[in-house]
Amino acid sequence: MHQFDLLLDKLTLERKVLLLTGADEWSTHPDPDIGLRSMVLSDGPSGIRGVTWDERDPAVNLPSATALAATWDVTTAYAYGAVLAAEARRKGAHVVLGPTINLHRSPLGGRHFEAFSEDPLLTADLAAAYVRGVQSGGVAATPKHYVGNDFETERFTANVSVSERALRELYLAAFEKAVVESRAWAVMSAYNAVNGATMTENPLLAEPLCGEWGFDGVVVSDWWAARTTVPAALARQDLVMPGPDGPWGEALVAAVRDGRVPESAVDEKVLRLLLLAARVGALADRPPVPATTTTTAEDGAALARRVAADGMVLVRNDGELPWAAPGPRSAAVIGHNALQIRTQGGGSATVTPPYVVSPLDGLRAALPDAEITWTLGAVTQAGIAALPIARLTDPVSGEPGVRARFLADSGHELLSENRRSSDLARLGGSRPAGTGCVEVSTRYQVREPGTVRLGVAGAGRATLTVDGARVLERELVHEGEVFGGGLVSPPHASVPVELAAGEVELTARLDGVPQGDGLTLTLGEDPAAEETDAIEAAVAAARRAEVAVIVVGTSPEIEREAADRATLALPGAQDALVRAVAAANPRTVVVVNAGAPVLMPWRNEVAAVLLGWFGGQEFGAALADVLMGTAEPGGRLPTTWPATEADVPVLATAPVDGVVAYDEDIHIGYRAWLRAGAEPAYPFGHGLGYTSWELSGLTATPDGVSVTVRNTGGRAGKQVVQVYLSRESSAVDRPERWLAGYAVVRAGAGRAERVTISLPRRAFQHWDQGWKTEPGEFTVHAGFSVTDLPFAARISAP
Repeated sequence: MHQFDLLLDKLTLERKVLLLTGADEWSTHPDPDIGLRSMVLSDGPSGIRGVTWDERDPAVNLPSATALAATWDVTTAYAYGAVLAAEARRKGAHVVLGPTINLHRSPLGGRHFEAFSEDPLLTADLAAAYVRGVQSGGVAATPKHYVGNDFETERFTANVSVSERALRELYLAAFEKAVVESRAWAVMSAYNAVNGATMTENPLLAEPLCGEWGFDGVVVSDWWAARTTVPAALARQDLVMPGPDGPWGEALVAAVRDGRVPESAVDEKVLRLLLLAARVGALADRPPVPATTTTTAEDGAALARRVAADGMVLVRNDGELPWAAPGPRSAAVIGHNALQIRTQGGGSATVTPPYVVSPLDGLRAALPDAEITWTLGAVTQAGIAALPIARLTDPVSGEPGVRARFLADSGHELLSENRRSSDLARLGGSRPAGTGCVEVSTRYQVREPGTVRLGVAGAGRATLTVDGARVLERELVHEGEVFGGGLVSPPHASVPVELAAGEVELTARLDGVPQGDGLTLTLGEDPAAEETDAIEAAVAAARRAEVAVIVVGTSPEIEREAADRATLALPGAQDALVRAVAAANPRTVVVVNAGAPVLMPWRNEVAAVLLGWFGGQEFGAALADVLMGTAEPGGRLPTTWPATEADVPVLATAPVDGVVAYDEDIHIGYRAWLRAGAEPAYPFGHGLGYTSWELSGLTATPDGVSVTVRNTGGRAGKQVVQVYLSRESSAVDRPERWLAGYAVVRAGAGRAERVTISLPRRAFQHWDQGWKTEPGEFTVHAGFSVTDLPFAARISAP
């Protein structure tokens, strides 16, 4: 980085230190005198938000990380990263705050959906490909959260107690390839401490990250994670976010002046920041690293649909799927999530998509001549659902959408603008100063006359008027969290309204709104308000239909940042709903809309079960593709799915006296299941398809495994061949077996492929003050999941 020494020499200590804290929440400080422009950092790992949540500037909403991981496909992960880079360029962002590659240590982890897998090899491979994809577009990727942030409870203060061996073989291994092989330009340090040292001050930032792995990029703090001046400055922490306040600034200048921090430490941080700026094109007279991909943002929707289908895991199929052409004549679509699908998890991973294809939308489009009905069945998520944008007209401008007005307590209008959604969930950062009231009005096109439950969500004195008549007035008090300028789980109220076909004028208003950052106003329908006899109505609909499709899932309160889950059970009466519908219609297909494992006590009572994850904006279209057989459910489980909560070997996420003890050491995920001898509902690597496969001709050496994979079915398909190692007698504590390699195979009916899967030397090694290989024989296993391994061979350690 000596190329930047001349620029460094032009900076005073104060100017250098200024660069090391954000200018605001999402950008860095510029310094025009040296040609340094501001850089924009953007959430999230499955879409690029930009600096604001605003539906007028939507973002491609890709399927979440567990869906991507279920593809087991590094080529797809690269394409995923390339789309994010294109989106980042479109939104003016230089740094993507992803991928999230903490391990699935416990299925209760609140951000489980946002990370890839319980296995370090699969995680590392996908993360490295994602990073290559992002940086192929000249945009920095930021693997996070380094390291041990595998839980949300007390994440700011908890100390992870973990052995050096588990750190190296599991938690650090998940990051290693992204740094060593893909040369990530940034890494995010986590909130938590590891073995007593907060990560923004932890020696792990120096070793192995920078020394052994050769990381030359910027270590950016998680937002508000850096809390000290001298310890963080002496560590390999480079950039404190957000700004403009923080523990550095004038305090760091003083620490350098009085000798507590050497100025050379500051210089090194600035040089790394300048290198990042040069790489992403934010430094004058220095061209950015040239893009090596032609991916455009327009490719995002197509990729979202492909990933959603290819990551969908078929875990049960009693001859039901795929549906034979031309498809069923009638289908009962059931479930709250079938109408209000969850496309993404909550928190910093959330973006505002341009549209969402629900399962109901997708099936109606795929089966235009069939009778498709929807019933609620059971409430999953309380709240107000936005009205469809296609039926909303701004009464002032005549544009699609709503008119939003921000008023002072005196009634003076501070701002009036068109918005493209009736769900204005995060207004805190954009409302004018002095706002005491916010109002949304629209002309709503009613297509079918009848009673609709209309409502308002937010905090304050809520009123709702319909054609000028006040139909609702309620004081709404929010006692939950504030995130991203909006309210988490805002309170709401609704009322039944009789509407005639045609246009109706609706106005929702909140007076006395809170003066903090959080501000949300949603005008919409409350499909969950009338749950009485909902299961009976769903059963009746299922009886009348040829097939029943139930979409069950989690709610925004359950899978999100800043909170771990309390249970793996589905919320509400969804289990009872599935059992009742399955008893009424033997052709019941259940689609699970959850980013992480849930319990499915009814799983053997239905015709088919599809795990759809948080499938992105094209979820419904991808689901229809899979049900109709135009696409195969290509997913294989990246994480074990339990049958009962009591069976899970590693479950607890809450610190005890401030410590999260990783006492299971190297035995997490399927390793822990094998060690415990417990049988899950579905094992790691499992997944069915629409064809059949056989393996033959296994040959193995210490360098790799070759096997012939034949599609013995009647249609083209996808299989994931998995290779595991084991050691029968060992002086080292080892898992019963561990993933050593894999290959995605796509083959036509009757076709065979000879596949070679390399065995990296690391697969044989264990950590003992360094990487060591125990001499002697290992057994290599090949098959289609961690418990379906029909072939084995003995090989010597390399």
